[in-house]
Amino acid sequence: MGKSTAAGILQKLGVAIIDTDQIARDVVQPGQPALEEIKAEFGARFINEQGELRRRELAAEVFCDTSKRAKLESILHPKIRQIWFQVAQQWRAENKAVAAVVIPLLFETNAEGAFTATICLACSHQTQMQRLRHRGWSDEERRNRIAAQFPVEKKIALSDYIVWTDTTLAAHEAQLKTLLPR
Repeated sequence: MGKSTAAGILQKLGVAIIDTDQIARDVVQPGQPALEEIKAEFGARFINEQGELRRRELAAEVFCDTSKRAKLESILHPKIRQIWFQVAQQWRAENKAVAAVVIPLLFETNAEGAFTATICLACSHQTQMQRLRHRGWSDEERRNRIAAQFPVEKKIALSDYIVWTDTTLAAHEAQLKTLLPR
């Protein structure tokens, strides 16, 4: 939908950013408790020789089975939420004028109440599929990932603001700038 691009633009504009996708990668690094919980729940076959999570293989497993995905989310989401919530609290204590937490599953995890405003980044289904194809995902992987989220129409309806990313980078940036304090 354009979350990473939007985060980069906002960061360039001086907005403090934390991205929960990065937190998700951090909490499964070797030696982290989440990795051990995943290994215990899903098996050692999802850990490579270097002790790192085989993310793609685990994703293939859990995005085909809602109960397995729910189990993985029960391991990861509380840890991810604790980290971004602490960062957001720190920003509030510092009286930051504006900051953003990038959360792909904002509404699905009922996290929207922690924020003053929510922004939905949206694009056409065709553009979304094209962007996901560039990640090297198969048609099935793309369908499974999209099916695991609320439909974009629902996210738009639940959001305070919408930024349409099916456009140029300049237009994407211009839309984001209108949301920032002047």
